[in-house]
Amino acid sequence: MPDNDSLTAVSGLSVGHWSDSESPTGCTVILCPPDGALASGDVRGGAPSTRNSDLLMPGRLVERVHAILLTGGSEFGHDAEAGVVRWLKEQGRGFPYPKGVLPVVCGGVIFDRSIGDPERWPNADSGYAACQSASAGRVAEGSVGAGTGATVAKARGIERALKGGVGTAVERMASGILVGALVVVNCWGEVTDTDSGLVVAGPRGEKPGTFESTLEAMREAPPLSPFLRGAENTTLGVVATDAVLTKENAYRLAIMAQAGLARTIRPAHSPVDGDTIFALATGANESPTDLLQLGTLAARAVERAIVRAVMTATGVPGVPSAREWAGNRGQG
Repeated sequence: MPDNDSLTAVSGLSVGHWSDSESPTGCTVILCPPDGALASGDVRGGAPSTRNSDLLMPGRLVERVHAILLTGGSEFGHDAEAGVVRWLKEQGRGFPYPKGVLPVVCGGVIFDRSIGDPERWPNADSGYAACQSASAGRVAEGSVGAGTGATVAKARGIERALKGGVGTAVERMASGILVGALVVVNCWGEVTDTDSGLVVAGPRGEKPGTFESTLEAMREAPPLSPFLRGAENTTLGVVATDAVLTKENAYRLAIMAQAGLARTIRPAHSPVDGDTIFALATGANESPTDLLQLGTLAARAVERAIVRAVMTATGVPGVPSAREWAGNRGQG
């Protein structure tokens, strides 16, 4: 395992967060190398809100992107992308055309407006600030950046939810090729640690430190109740590798990485989540690679990143973190 067990272990990538100091929301930017990275993506959730996701499909003209922005604020949060575009233009990064460059930015938003001030969301200055703070060092996790206002486990409503956040992890192949993941976890469902098989973040139970079962809640719920009570969701992820890939293979990598989301979040890809995975390939490592191997480890990195997101999160008033809630076990 690399010393830097995060997405930035993949050479050429840097990550920056902007977190609102007054209300829980924020954004996270993944900056690609100056000449961009080959990109694709896969949208599986029923309630997505993305930018430039169409150009990620195989067969589109543009193959390389210059940044991915993951942001809070729901639809309003797309404002932050303008700041990322402005920063990239100032750096001369973009798709070349006769009169300059056109920065290509993809991204998605989470719905984090159920906690904090609903009139605050990331704007263009926020996106610009995230770019300025970007570093190739170890990525901060938990309630930072786009994870600042994230929540999870909402089968019993936001009143029983726990805090979500940002998590990241990387996997190394014997060839030296790396594949990493960064995930913003703001899911409707509960979160399970695939290593232990235990739920680490579920709807808060009546007794301190306990969880209720999301599956059992779904047995009881009348039809359409998730739609009426569960709009504040979406898990967004980026998987990145230093391998050389075609756009078609990057697309398959994103699809395979979604398995990591499905193994840790129950349910995943629901009608009220906008679950989306973006895939990047920098091509810095020219060692031969096997897509089956790469996709398998990408899904594993996603699993680990999701668990770390909820286990490093810090609570806000009314929504404790998984660690804080577990610490209440035996009380009351």
